[in-house]
Amino acid sequence: MQIQFPESWPTTPAEAIALQQTLAPQIVLEDRIPNPIRYVAGVDAGFEDEGETTRAAVVVLSFPDLTPVDEVLVRQPTVFPYVPGLLSFREVPAVLAALAQLKTEPDVILCDGQGIAHPRRLGIASHLGLLCDRPTVGVAKSRLVGTHIEVPPDKGTWVPLTDRGDRIGAVLRNRANTKPLYISPGHYTTLETAIDLVLRCSTKYRLPETTRYADRLASSGTARSALEEVQQGRLF
Repeated sequence: MQIQFPESWPTTPAEAIALQQTLAPQIVLEDRIPNPIRYVAGVDAGFEDEGETTRAAVVVLSFPDLTPVDEVLVRQPTVFPYVPGLLSFREVPAVLAALAQLKTEPDVILCDGQGIAHPRRLGIASHLGLLCDRPTVGVAKSRLVGTHIEVPPDKGTWVPLTDRGDRIGAVLRNRANTKPLYISPGHYTTLETAIDLVLRCSTKYRLPETTRYADRLASSGTARSALEEVQQGRLF
């Protein structure tokens, strides 16, 4: 995977916001996803040592059967403080390091966070998509910005998420009678394709399998892996 590792990262919120404003116009909101899709990846990050260490996880699944085929867990010193709206500067350095170690390249990456559903239209999924030159989708558990009407209770229903007159995402019910997810295109995807991918990566849980596997690996911080579960024939 060709990854553009920045020579340096912003060190202050003001620098980070300025970079987001520079990068946001480069986001491409049209489908440039391979057909057929063979592999999808989920990325997530956790923290340890009271936030001093970032733990980034990437899990690649075959598509459409959603079987884990590759994964990487990386630990790196945390280089940016927690600031709402600037999540990518805290997590992406370690996520990039994890992606660089993959043996199986994903066709599309689903991120635990926002795509363009962001005050400056550059959430972690969008930022990561630019740096990897790869289609990305934001799959967030909560809303960062925007307004929406109530989502119907049935699986697969969704309503637009809007902000300042822009449709920036969708509020998707991917499991009946559970809290919805906030879906937004990151890079090289349309909103409709982003929704379709999340639904096709979802099984009986609220979170899509990509996010669920990556979240488990990032949260546990152990070498115990989804691949081991597959090899032993007992997926969680």
